[in-house]
Amino acid sequence: MSTQFALDLRLARRKAGLTQRDTAHLLALDPAKLSQLERGKRLPTLTEICTLSHIFGRSFESLFGTVMADVRQAIQRRLPHVPKNTRDCVATANRDKSLQRLERRLVAEEKDHGA
Repeated sequence: MSTQFALDLRLARRKAGLTQRDTAHLLALDPAKLSQLERGKRLPTLTEICTLSHIFGRSFESLFGTVMADVRQAIQRRLPHVPKNTRDCVATANRDKSLQRLERRLVAEEKDHGA
């Protein structure tokens, strides 16, 4: 999971002087769930990310970087195994080119982000 996000969250909470219980209440979460977030045991939902951004007045870009890298790797693993196109029709005319562009984009992003 995202260790950097967990550290950022814990640091933001402590810097704000809030307890886990305070923050969990503002998030409408059980304190145990917040603890899981702060230990990197679970990822926050989009709503939780937005709420945390408002609570602490900052973005949590470290989470997005980690999630995006994980997503890139997962798609790269699945891409070679996309089912073969068994039917050529207007709806699938751009399929091969789209898959090739996706592959090139993933490779370029991996180089840009050093993943």
